[in-house]
Amino acid sequence: MTAAATTPKGERRRAALVEAAAELLAEGGFDAVRHRAVAERAGLPLASTTYYFDSLEELVTAAVEHHGQTELANGRRQLDDLTTRNRGVQATVELVLDMLLGPQSGDPEADAEAVLLRYERLVATGRRPYLRPLMRTLSQQLNELLTEIFARSGTPVAKDELDRLVALVDGAVVNALIAVDPAPRAAAGRMLRTALAESASVH
Repeated sequence: MTAAATTPKGERRRAALVEAAAELLAEGGFDAVRHRAVAERAGLPLASTTYYFDSLEELVTAAVEHHGQTELANGRRQLDDLTTRNRGVQATVELVLDMLLGPQSGDPEADAEAVLLRYERLVATGRRPYLRPLMRTLSQQLNELLTEIFARSGTPVAKDELDRLVALVDGAVVNALIAVDPAPRAAAGRMLRTALAESASVH
């Protein structure tokens, strides 16, 4: 971060660039995050991207962190609603899917496309070693939140079981995407509900 980014104006501009980059990342993946596109989305001069960020990698990292932390914050707010209003299995499943696949917009076609973009983005992080430390941190925070979601909903899970449930969701989504299924979230939801029902019957 440059010294200019520590002034109030600099902080606002840097935040606007990060938010714009995060939006582009969610909409079009890593290839969409380019200096010119970010500056235009933020309504700032092109030079501002290199003024506040030493490299495109630094900007991308900030965008990934912003996007991840925003989703985690939304998940924590939803968890508070879940524990005070509805602790049913379906509400739990929907919140878990929101955390793993992103929230629904109400447009099935747009939601399916968003899930596809999400998984493309997650796979693409493997080709960007500079993101690995951040991705490990975000993954740990996500797992902690998922563990809390299951615990507060009355279906606590151990780490191995959480890993299995996440893998089931991922597998269901990938299979649905390969099959050009228009509703990958629904496929993942069925798989998750079945697994939770089986777990409940065992315990």
